[in-house]
Amino acid sequence: MTDLLQNQIEYYRARAPEYDDWFYRRGRYDLGEAHSRQWRREAGQAREQLRSAANFEHILEMAPGTGIWTAELIQIGARVTALDASPEMININHAKLLSNKVDYQLADLFQYQPARRYDMVFFGFWLSHVPADKLSGFLNTVHAALKPGGRLFFIDSRAVDLSRNRTGTADLGADQQRRVLNDGRQFDIVKIYYDPAELTETLRAHGFDIVVKTTGDFFIYADGVKL
Repeated sequence: MTDLLQNQIEYYRARAPEYDDWFYRRGRYDLGEAHSRQWRREAGQAREQLRSAANFEHILEMAPGTGIWTAELIQIGARVTALDASPEMININHAKLLSNKVDYQLADLFQYQPARRYDMVFFGFWLSHVPADKLSGFLNTVHAALKPGGRLFFIDSRAVDLSRNRTGTADLGADQQRRVLNDGRQFDIVKIYYDPAELTETLRAHGFDIVVKTTGDFFIYADGVKL
């Protein structure tokens, strides 16, 4: 598993320059205007829920990537601490936002232990890359990072991305996928698609008052608090 997780870090380091193509449905991820319009509509549904509460003093963002969601967090929080294992992702994020509200830190999230508590914790498209045997430990870390009553929000993939037929993504079983970059390099990573009801129960068992919801086709998201 250690080799798989290191391979996953290397994948996201290498994928950094093309990551936004995936989220914005560009290039090989473009499945037509109807698909892109629905994707944007559903992403907007989660984005509006994220914006439904604001004025957080300090937000912790785990795996911020290229800043797609960091850009939202600086609108609802005074400070954002952004932790990522990829310096390439951090560099793109910083160059894109140029915000003095964000403190970037290079960190392996499986080794991270919070030194303080935050008013909110956010992660986008990260939970599905946490191996099943590390999920409980990760959720305990998130719980420890939040103040009592602090907000937890995340968004992730609901189902297999339909663009996989054009990107070379292959299921390997055991919650793993093989991903192919634009230049043909291949990486094996963790990818888990959660049942919303089961994930809700897991989160509640780890001390969160939260419900995992779905958009029409593409995403799951959850908005709740630490008990």
